[in-house]
Amino acid sequence: MDNQEEVSAFLKSRRARITPEQAGLPVYGHRRVPGLRRGEVAMLAGMSVEYYTRLERGNLAGASDSVLDALAQALRLNDTEREHLYALARAAGPGAPRGRRRPKKATVRPSVLRIVEGLHDQPAYVRNNRMDILAANPLARALHCELFETGAEPVNTCRFVFLDPRATRLYPDWERVAREGVGVLRVEAAKNPYDRELSNLIGELSTRSDAFRTMWGAHGVHVFTEGTKRFLHPAVGEMELVHESLNLPGDEGLALTVYSADPGTPAADALKLLASWAATQQHDTAATQTRPKH
Repeated sequence: MDNQEEVSAFLKSRRARITPEQAGLPVYGHRRVPGLRRGEVAMLAGMSVEYYTRLERGNLAGASDSVLDALAQALRLNDTEREHLYALARAAGPGAPRGRRRPKKATVRPSVLRIVEGLHDQPAYVRNNRMDILAANPLARALHCELFETGAEPVNTCRFVFLDPRATRLYPDWERVAREGVGVLRVEAAKNPYDRELSNLIGELSTRSDAFRTMWGAHGVHVFTEGTKRFLHPAVGEMELVHESLNLPGDEGLALTVYSADPGTPAADALKLLASWAATQQHDTAATQTRPKH
């Protein structure tokens, strides 16, 4: 990915979404742009129009923290967007790596695997920042059974969301799920612009999915921490689960995601039903594998 093009598109998209009224600026006459003008952003950030124009053309090299903070405040960036801006600036710096690279294969430590497998009543899995699922317990596999049926290696949630028609049924709030996934890839692309596998994934999804292409062009960013997600599971029906994502110390780029439900809720009952269904599926699979052939 070209850093200058990425910086320019991001700043333009953030500028376009803010009206003068939101920024507390007076409005005179007809405006030809949907959001703020460059000069208005420059004034709000306390810099010259020429300098802001240089930044918006994609040249963040040498921009100080105070400049980035002023720009973030003027454009009303949230915490995720602010960190994204800083990542773009770091990638533009003189010490940033150049050239496409293939990152070393991430592995899940045995101690983390034991934690995942030990969560018997909660779906849990480990993913990387490309949204590849690297390890999952039986309940997580049951919750995402259609995703794991694809046979892809590694299983990738963004590829499933945009390329498998079953995803719109599994996720009743499909558009929100899709936008968040795109936002995660956008954040990762800024941090690692020369990650070959990430570039290949983004290229594949851009080529094969109109929805991905449109959402990617919006330059939204997202970081998973905590929230809720609705599922319409083919075996147990609808459930709304709470999810927590925790970055794994010492394993850069890996995160543990765990789903749960409040006790006594319909979602908790659905999780119990899902566990029973998963156990039945495992039993049937084991029986089929051990049945003598004639």
